[in-house]
Amino acid sequence: MLNKTRGIVFRFVRFGETSIITTIFTEQFGLQSYVVKGVRTSSRKSKIALFQPLTLLDMVVYHKESGGIMHIKEVKCFHPYQFINSDIRKTTIAMFINEVLNKSVKEQSHPHEIFNFILDSLITLDGLEHPENFHLKFLIGLSKHLGFGPNQVSEVLGGRMVSEGEEKVLQEMLQQDYRVNASLTYEQRKSILTVLLTFYRAHSEGFGEMKSVAVLKEVLG
Repeated sequence: MLNKTRGIVFRFVRFGETSIITTIFTEQFGLQSYVVKGVRTSSRKSKIALFQPLTLLDMVVYHKESGGIMHIKEVKCFHPYQFINSDIRKTTIAMFINEVLNKSVKEQSHPHEIFNFILDSLITLDGLEHPENFHLKFLIGLSKHLGFGPNQVSEVLGGRMVSEGEEKVLQEMLQQDYRVNASLTYEQRKSILTVLLTFYRAHSEGFGEMKSVAVLKEVLG
């Protein structure tokens, strides 16, 4: 059955000589996999750029409730980014976000809410003047949509020790939106990130270690 849905690209892998299998979080159906044929070519008509991580798509897809790998009939980008691909801070944060999403977002019973949170977050990141703390607030916000979001800083810390100043900032972040720019030192930002990732590993099965953290710390230091 043909259905219209918006989607956010999570990843793709090569399939055959010119095709890919792409994993996309859709507004209507949650996480889905699609075969896209003939996009890995040197032709000017190649659409491989549409399947780069975090691209925002309008799609017409073939969907079946039995699951499996499906196909896309029509696809286009509905919101091209203005700065994420040209601002090194935002590019690095986007890379980190993509890794977090691939590790933590699985089959969901409320895809519409999660989709809108991720969509609004990415559009906000694209236009944000000071994105240095964005990834910390994203982790807090996403955890709420995944069902383990904290209300108090003690739930995040889980007995781990941080400085009084870091604990205060973290408590404030639980209530703040992206546009409130807390003034953090490099050490504070690194410490809070470590605490939040430990929190994720405790609540998201198979989360593991983050490859993008080293680059993130270097760029935002």
